[in-house]
Amino acid sequence: MSNHKSLQLAKIITKYEAELLEVWLSGLMTRMIRRDKNAEAELRQQAARFLPLLVQAIERGATTDIEAAPWDDTRHMLTEISQARVRQGFSSIETASFIFSLKDPLFTYLRTELANDPLLLIEETAATSSLFDRLGLFTVEVYQKAREQIILRQQQELLELSTPVVQLWDGVLALPLSGTLDSARTQVVMESLLQKIVDTGASIAIIDITGVPTVDTLVAQHLLKTIAAARLMGADCIISGIRPQIAQTIVHLGVNLEDVVTKATLADAFVAALKRTGSSITRPQNAA
Repeated sequence: MSNHKSLQLAKIITKYEAELLEVWLSGLMTRMIRRDKNAEAELRQQAARFLPLLVQAIERGATTDIEAAPWDDTRHMLTEISQARVRQGFSSIETASFIFSLKDPLFTYLRTELANDPLLLIEETAATSSLFDRLGLFTVEVYQKAREQIILRQQQELLELSTPVVQLWDGVLALPLSGTLDSARTQVVMESLLQKIVDTGASIAIIDITGVPTVDTLVAQHLLKTIAAARLMGADCIISGIRPQIAQTIVHLGVNLEDVVTKATLADAFVAALKRTGSSITRPQNAA
């Protein structure tokens, strides 16, 4: 896009800015799935901010390279809009429509202004189309990155919620596990357990695998790593929830748990933990 043509586009946007804004907003509103006064007011504010930034970038840059410095403010605004729309639950198509819906109104004004110069009209229309395609794709790229970050954060939060470490007794922790143990979850389990050991000074940690459907070599290795890490922090581990099928699988796999105390139930493991800490629970005697 040459300097002459870039300035031509900037002049057209400036000349028809008020009309262009209303036509653009009308098209945007028809594409909105969520229609309310707040959303419409926000959209109008964003559109009104965007047009001057667009003119400024075109006049300064005279290029369709939106990664260039003159486009910094424009990119920053589009980044803010895209990231906000991810949080608000908009789709990538709805987000990109902020840019793409401006193309048709612009083409209309280009045809009006350049009707006497068909060759320039063709060149300017192609250059404008290319520019807005790049801006639209930029919003989609930012949207996807922001969405991936949110998904990763939510997955991390779910992992942390699914691995609660609770204090059963003074010096005794319990880590009830359910579902599949993969590498990522094992890391969260280990970090949660070790942090709790540090916070409470616990000497016994019960890892209950009643809710773990299957134990294969990988799961067994993850358990052993967690036990080894806990021991380095000064806490011994007891594994509870060893069902007959899991016991057979562990033996078949040749996993060495000889130096690890195992119990069938969490209650049994708790009793064993109390004995090892020198504590005991007595039942109150009924009054005569």
